[in-house]
Amino acid sequence: MPAGFAFLLLPFSWLYAGVLAVRNWFYDRGWKRSEAFAVPLVGVGNLRVGGTGKTPHVSWLLEELLRQGHRPAVLSRGYGRRTQGPRLAGPRDSAATVGDEPWQYFEQFGPRGVPVAVAEARRLGVALLLQTHPETTVVVLDDAYQHRAVRPALNVLLTEWARPFYADHVLPAGRLRESRAGARRADVILITKCPPGAPAAARAAVAQRIGRYARPGTPVLFSSYEYGPPQALAGAAGPLAPGGSALLLTGIAQPGPLRQHLEGLGYAIAFHADFPDHHAFAPADLAALRAHWRPVWPIFTTTKDAARLADPALAAALAGLPLYTIAVRGRVGAPTTRSARAAAR
Repeated sequence: MPAGFAFLLLPFSWLYAGVLAVRNWFYDRGWKRSEAFAVPLVGVGNLRVGGTGKTPHVSWLLEELLRQGHRPAVLSRGYGRRTQGPRLAGPRDSAATVGDEPWQYFEQFGPRGVPVAVAEARRLGVALLLQTHPETTVVVLDDAYQHRAVRPALNVLLTEWARPFYADHVLPAGRLRESRAGARRADVILITKCPPGAPAAARAAVAQRIGRYARPGTPVLFSSYEYGPPQALAGAAGPLAPGGSALLLTGIAQPGPLRQHLEGLGYAIAFHADFPDHHAFAPADLAALRAHWRPVWPIFTTTKDAARLADPALAAALAGLPLYTIAVRGRVGAPTTRSARAAAR
């Protein structure tokens, strides 16, 4: 957004931030109900709209809890699903019925005994999980930082290295869901998508600026992305040799890091079909992609997008296209391990 236009929108941002501040004040004073449960809840979220890397870091947290011997469950709102109300993910579900991110969690962790549920009202979702899976020892709340009707035992706030919340404004002038003061609710602040070789001095400067808004003593941690090798989907012949022309198909908030990763492997992205986050792909989208494709070119996408591309209505449009997914994982520094252990107590 041009700086001049954003400046004109600032009064509306101040008004919106004021309304949210009053709402948060009511919760802080106990005038609005915030429910706790018999098992600890770990909230993972952000102040910014989309693109901070919640899904890879929720997956990292689930892996860590499993490693420690816990029985975690995960609860999401289920954005973009065609159903309503609390719902426990099962083998007959899909991205259409539970949402792309919950379905990704279910495919990754369901076989390992981790229940996945979706609910607009998180308290109803937590109640469903504990009723159907009483063995649960901790519930991870995906994208629930502003959902204050439930009370996490530990709040993990994510913010991007390249787009930190302290350099942004509240909607509509910026991309923040609430003011920077919301960082005071965080028990851990995690800076995501850090350059692997970021100097210690640069990290210290970021931590210092975050410290202006966080509670004293709040840990500020750093993580970076790790990308897996391309995995063949329908129509793909198998493993790929790096390099050459390729297409990229995404419907995520921040596809830039993935594109940079592929270019770093030697791929020249001849065409990038870039759609909004959670985009419901249609046959026409894939027909347009096919028009740019050449038979020797691979087509890369994300695991999250693959969940939506599995819709049977897209099977004919995908026929013959060599799709490969790139899995992304969050690599978190050692201090976060201690934080995850504390959250699960």
